[in-house]
Amino acid sequence: MLEIPLYNNITVGDLIIVVTAVLAAYLIGRVLTISLKKALLDKIPKGTLNLFLKVMNIMLVVFAFLLVLPTSMKVDLTGLVVAGGLAGVILGFASQSVVANLVSGIFLIFERPITIGDNIHLADISGTVEDIRLFSTIVQTYEGIYVRIPNEKVFTSNITNYVKNPARRFEYEVGIRYKDDAAAAVRIIREVIASHPFALISPEPSVYVDSLADSSVKIVIRIWSPSTVWWTVRTDLLWKIKLALEASGIEMPFPQQTIWFENGTRGSNVGQDGQFDMQEHLKKMHNE
Repeated sequence: MLEIPLYNNITVGDLIIVVTAVLAAYLIGRVLTISLKKALLDKIPKGTLNLFLKVMNIMLVVFAFLLVLPTSMKVDLTGLVVAGGLAGVILGFASQSVVANLVSGIFLIFERPITIGDNIHLADISGTVEDIRLFSTIVQTYEGIYVRIPNEKVFTSNITNYVKNPARRFEYEVGIRYKDDAAAAVRIIREVIASHPFALISPEPSVYVDSLADSSVKIVIRIWSPSTVWWTVRTDLLWKIKLALEASGIEMPFPQQTIWFENGTRGSNVGQDGQFDMQEHLKKMHNE
């Protein structure tokens, strides 16, 4: 029965082989689709994942069909291969960037250096990742502008991901007057940090006197917060630290210098806006 001819030396057995190969490829594709959906559904946008799986299934069926076509259907594919080779060369030059973007998109999907919602800096563009497609990545800048970046550029560029780590550190440098109590200032700053709900206890914040500058004692403050609220915590704490220090009588001085003249007179006169008035001092010296 399998040897019954159908058309041009093609038998029932040959037809069964072709159908079986195509059906097997289809079933393999379905199994892979189910497995990949479970593994990647929470990692890849649903639309992108469905498109990728659909292309994969079609390629599997076409590959299986072409694999059994020469032997089962008695079809000579030599001419098709030659024509396909020439077409491939032409299309290769024409679609080089398209293929590069597609391959890069697949690598991005599996490697996952960035995900939707991440705050990133990439190729002089800073913003939030809105979508990762097969050929391009969409980034919304902090000004609200949408930018489409080819995946090849994304994959080959240095990517700064500001939220990949759950916690992010920020730093202040606060100057206080030499006559102020530095230990009290450090204690007050620590109390303000401890009272903030989004200032992390671990890693522990650091507050210490770092240097003795020309006009002030420099206190360095390093704080960790959740990456998603980093900017809000940074701006909020800076203002609260300023208010707490001022409420305790600790001021942040303006740059100033003490000038000594050759006759031993110390330049200590202060003019408007807290600045040294050189003309007033010279006038006083002349009168003396």
